[in-house]
Amino acid sequence: MTAAVEIAGITKRFGEVVAVDNIDLQIDDGEFFAMLGPSGCGKTTTLRMIAGLEFPTEGSLKIFGNEVGTLPPNKRPVNTVFQNYALFPHMSVRDNVSFGLRMQGTTKSEANRRAGELIELVQLTGLESRKPGQLSGGQQQRVALARALVNKPKVLLLDEPLGALDLKLRQEMQNELKSLQRELGVSFVFVTHDQEEALTMSDRIAVMDKGKLLQVGTAEELYERPLNRFVADFIGQTNLLDATVADDDMIVLGNGTKIKAPNPHSPGTKVAMSLRPEAIEIGRRGDVPADHVATSLNGVVSAMNYLGHSLVYQVKIDWIDLEVRTDPVASEDRLGPGDDVSIWWDRTADWVVPDE
Repeated sequence: MTAAVEIAGITKRFGEVVAVDNIDLQIDDGEFFAMLGPSGCGKTTTLRMIAGLEFPTEGSLKIFGNEVGTLPPNKRPVNTVFQNYALFPHMSVRDNVSFGLRMQGTTKSEANRRAGELIELVQLTGLESRKPGQLSGGQQQRVALARALVNKPKVLLLDEPLGALDLKLRQEMQNELKSLQRELGVSFVFVTHDQEEALTMSDRIAVMDKGKLLQVGTAEELYERPLNRFVADFIGQTNLLDATVADDDMIVLGNGTKIKAPNPHSPGTKVAMSLRPEAIEIGRRGDVPADHVATSLNGVVSAMNYLGHSLVYQVKIDWIDLEVRTDPVASEDRLGPGDDVSIWWDRTADWVVPDE
């Protein structure tokens, strides 16, 4: 199967600044693909190169097998939805959506017919004559989507399109976007810095930092099996414990404690053990089950917060503070600041990554 987007050895320089550094990436046809990373990581520059708004300094960029790296945007089978939507304020919803068709010479009746289909698809029927200023943020976002899709692009590019929405509407639009993408079968390439958004919506995610592509995988792969310390720390919440490999079955933590943690690294290698807060059990000091003694530590509760759906403990373990999340329990059964505790976890819950 031909990839929707294929990037090989792409580099983008702005003067002496390397914004994107020699990345290889393949996005499948019909895939909802997210590019995730902090500000300045290179994700938006990569998206703009796919769109034709920037040209690669080096490398190859193909869309459905055709080299497009030097083609202008209007010669590529893509369209883009921007964070600010870029709607024409003096035009109605119908005219905004049909604008691209009319620029291509489509007759007015045909342009209005196709615009009507997209307006119905994004659930804006009845609002065709309104101007953007008369719409809510979520409605404006739908207009921008309809306008981008009306020309039937093979790839739809979305540059943080939900960033201007409040949290509740943002969550609603996440579900709508995913549903729309499944219905259309169009490849969506979605740029975001919001980890939860990427995990919720995407078939696969590319994590970037400082212009480099660090890992590509499903949400589960990135969360459960990160390849390096940055990905482990960036995707969700985790505890990172510095350690040194003792042998292929043990690591030595910063306080000298040996912990069973199978890993592929050579003895003497500096590593970090990633331990998700929800994977840790907590109890009174000494209450560790016999089969978890090899993956346990003792500490003192320094803080406890009640979040309704969970309890969050901060536990001081000699040289480090760890976060532990548990299901809520009755107030009389909760641990509190100053309590001596033990924490433990399944051997399948920890994950060792190189300490770059």
